[in-house]
Amino acid sequence: MLVLSRKLGETVVVGGNIRVTVVGVRGTTVRLGVEAPKDVEVLREELVGKGPRKAPPTQPPGAPPLKRRKKPRERPDGE
Repeated sequence: MLVLSRKLGETVVVGGNIRVTVVGVRGTTVRLGVEAPKDVEVLREELVGKGPRKAPPTQPPGAPPLKRRKKPRERPDGE
């Protein structure tokens, strides 16, 4: 096992196309950001071997992009 020390904001590159960045440290917990190609599945160890995962739903080709609903603003005049 290779053991590395990294500071907040520093990155490790794996295989030339996977980047693991330290994005936060709080007590004994380290938050990591992982950038990997879409065809590389990145899982927490406790999820490995739990069976196939379903891919997130995709939109049909040519469909307009999904928009988040905004909460209606209240008007100052009470309308």
